Amino acid sequence: MADRIRGARTAAGLSQTQLAEETGVKRSAVAQWERRGGTHPSVSHLARIAVVTQVRFEWLATGRGCGKPGDEELGAAPPSADYARNDLEGNILSLVRRLPPRKRQVAHDIIEMLGV
Repeated sequence: MADRIRGARTAAGLSQTQLAEETGVKRSAVAQWERRGGTHPSVSHLARIAVVTQVRFEWLATGRGCGKPGDEELGAAPPSADYARNDLEGNILSLVRRLPPRKRQVAHDIIEMLGV
């Protein structure tokens, strides 16, 4: 599991600190999850890791199946393929996903203001 978590994180372009912020834990917890023989994340944290890194939960938890929906190899799909309607939306979504939670809220507020 440690290798899958590390692989999913790096394929998503996230640092340990960024993944920690996204999952609500300290960076040291992520380091433990990625260390062979280290601790395992709770089911809720594992689910959050799957969402943030856009990998299948079953693959992350068990190693069975494909890492990404519809792909044979981890990292083969663009991160925003399931949600974006076009390249511009995909780029915006990708940028927002890389923001820490507090800055993500600010970005949301700005975009909401622009839409009014």
